[in-house]
Amino acid sequence: MGEEYWSAGHRRVPYPAQVNSDATQVCVVGAGAAGLYAALSATRLGARVTLVSATPLAGSSSYWAQGGLAAALSAEDSPGLHLRDTVAAGRGMVRLSAAKILCDEAPAAVEDLASLGVRFDADRRGRLALGLEGGHSVRRIVHAGGAATGRRLIRQLSALAAQDDRVEVLEGRRVTGILSAEGRATGVRLEDGAGITSAAVILATGGAAALWARTTNPPGAIGGGLLLAYHACAALADLEMMQFHPTAVVAPDGADGFLVTEAVRGEGARLLDAAGQRFVDELAPRDEVARAVAQQLTTSGATSVGLDMRDVDPALFPNVVAALKRAGIDPEHELIPVAPAAHYMMGGIATDLEARATLHGLYAVGECSCTGLHGANRLASNSLTECFVFGARAAASAVQEPASDRVLLDEVQARGTRPPALAQESRAGLWRHCGIERDAEGLGELTSDPYPLVQLIARSALARRESRGAHQRRDFPQIDPALEGQHVTVRAGGKPSLEAWA
Repeated sequence: MGEEYWSAGHRRVPYPAQVNSDATQVCVVGAGAAGLYAALSATRLGARVTLVSATPLAGSSSYWAQGGLAAALSAEDSPGLHLRDTVAAGRGMVRLSAAKILCDEAPAAVEDLASLGVRFDADRRGRLALGLEGGHSVRRIVHAGGAATGRRLIRQLSALAAQDDRVEVLEGRRVTGILSAEGRATGVRLEDGAGITSAAVILATGGAAALWARTTNPPGAIGGGLLLAYHACAALADLEMMQFHPTAVVAPDGADGFLVTEAVRGEGARLLDAAGQRFVDELAPRDEVARAVAQQLTTSGATSVGLDMRDVDPALFPNVVAALKRAGIDPEHELIPVAPAAHYMMGGIATDLEARATLHGLYAVGECSCTGLHGANRLASNSLTECFVFGARAAASAVQEPASDRVLLDEVQARGTRPPALAQESRAGLWRHCGIERDAEGLGELTSDPYPLVQLIARSALARRESRGAHQRRDFPQIDPALEGQHVTVRAGGKPSLEAWA
């Protein structure tokens, strides 16, 4: 699909004071996997949708996703086994009801994507080729184009959204506030002052891993959607739970932070110390592998360990091999220097099982949301599955929201303030004081950081006085059994509190 399609295929919308308020039933903010699928799911239910994207279509973070979708699709697998692996990886903090929904509905999500034209990888017999990743007890990862799953998904879903007469696409537009009236979301305010009123708003704005100095994420992943929800008085949860990916490239140029997908370890790649010896089970859950790598670096004083994929068929991961070679690393003949990097925020906007936030009419899906299904350590490739399972649920609920009386934009409140620019000092501080290990002294320094989300992350991490999964406190090194199933939740104007979710 050529680039000319994108410039010719969209209906570009001028900048009036109010955009399509009479026609829009659902406003979706964000055009990654979760946002696109939620928008298309809503139109298939008969709704008219306005899709707001800060980037051009096919330019979201999801486009670069190397992982696949986790779904129980083989005869050796079952939703129950998938659930068991999810709960085990989540270190005693998984919301069981959310995880069960994901595992039960994942196969249907894969089938629906295929019906929408997404071409998943198949074996010689035409059956889906299933990969193995850390924490999974059987092969259940569905890929498209090897490690180019995100690219395939986003291109296809973007094309469908651009062609759908029920979707109005606003590219290059940034949302700066949630409109609300009488205790419910009624639309969004755009950066240029224009507004969109709608019966429901679905936030699909991605995560916040780029807040950390070393990250696998693009620069824009700094939690903007979380702050929109927070300023609209919606609850956030589990902000202390940032997952660090163990195999991000260490390189002096633009390849630094490039993620080498976990799937290469599922095909036999090994992690080696300075002496060329294995030091960890490469397919253990990510928190365990990332800590093992970090310990090696601390002990040796080195900046990286070696990822050995010389025995892995390069044809399985052509885009990974090509990217590494462009960076001057030949994975077919030499070790890849890797170290942990901030990768995926398991916390976000607190939602129920239909993706509803605590503000009526507001929904959140994808990495900006927190259903609780990831617990304290996300099981590999559950996140992309989450985009589709809960994206469909959000759409099904959002289209049923009652249309409020037409309200002029000057009669509603646009909650939200433009945060200060994210400074490099803030990113360095998060990496230093809220990285793989943290303690009260360092976290306390972050509570006065000028970037508001850094403050909220630090306050949440201080509230969890234990070590669990991705959250490791040097001053509280043990798991506290009393905190099992508890989620650190924070609302505007309040202190973080611990809540048990049904």
